Amino acid sequence: MKTTKQLLGAVSAFALVAMSSAPALAQGTSAGTTIRNEVTVSYNVGGVTQNAETATDEFTVDQRVNVNVNFVGNATTVNPGQDDAVIAFDVTNLSNSTVDLDLAAALRNGTSANISNFRIFLDTDGDRTLSAAELQAGPVTYLDEVGSAANGVTVAVIVLADIGLNAENTNTFDVTLTANAHAGDTAGALGAELVESASNTVGIDTVLFDGQGDTDAPRDGAFSDTGTYTVAGAVVTVAKSSRVVSDPVNGSTNPKAIPGATVEYCITVANASGAATATDVDVTDDLPFDVSFVDASIFVDGDAACTNGTNGGTFTAGAGANGADRVAGDLSNVDGGQTRSLYFQVVID
Repeated sequence: MKTTKQLLGAVSAFALVAMSSAPALAQGTSAGTTIRNEVTVSYNVGGVTQNAETATDEFTVDQRVNVNVNFVGNATTVNPGQDDAVIAFDVTNLSNSTVDLDLAAALRNGTSANISNFRIFLDTDGDRTLSAAELQAGPVTYLDEVGSAANGVTVAVIVLADIGLNAENTNTFDVTLTANAHAGDTAGALGAELVESASNTVGIDTVLFDGQGDTDAPRDGAFSDTGTYTVAGAVVTVAKSSRVVSDPVNGSTNPKAIPGATVEYCITVANASGAATATDVDVTDDLPFDVSFVDASIFVDGDAACTNGTNGGTFTAGAGANGADRVAGDLSNVDGGQTRSLYFQVVID
């Protein structure tokens, strides 16, 4: 979908102009303006004033091309497997003419296998999030007919990306948005890329005046800035152990794993310190065929030593793989640095 001049004007009303990395001179007289000057010379001959002589000169103001891109805000926190992760930018036309701005988002730093599907959307309400209406409008590849004003014309945009499920806690992805100036001569179509005029002509020449961005050169008609996604993932480790509680011969004194012995299984779920909270933690354990479940022996939300749990969970005969009996239970959220456990008992057949 193509933007319109009216839409761009509405967007620029609320967006901020950021020019810290590029020349910040006022846009000045519009390109194509004709500046005309006339001189008059009067003189006398023999004390008599003669007819004045005049001469005129005029020239056309050339096009000074300048564009700025500014990442808005701090690093965006994302989760492994998150789709449509948002980072926001302001794109500003600082030229003295209307231009089209070709847009491209690319990964600058980070593991490319864990981020994909870059898309750019207009942030028409300027809230730095993607609304349903903005998503419905569809992605854009360029900004059409971005006008010129004394303080520049700014369009707010949003870059979306999908974060891979294998992204890990504290991983970062630096994503660069580049805006490249093109001729704004035809509404609804991307104009030709603007290049420096080789010589001075009587028409509208082009001078590239942009600064150096993160990945572009100075005076190349483009500018780039980089935003960062930071992964906040849970770092979960699971351990399972067993201990013999009692046997038919020794009771609870130095019991052995013989038929008829009661064994307690302990399953711990630990989350590393500083990691994101693990939610919706479900534990599923299919029992060996050589044991029988002890009724009402499941405890959930125990500690790292498999004590202090709450009786709960479910036992379902034959619900596991190949008809094995199954023990299942839900744990409460596991915060970073925390361990929760599920434990239950069986009898060796």
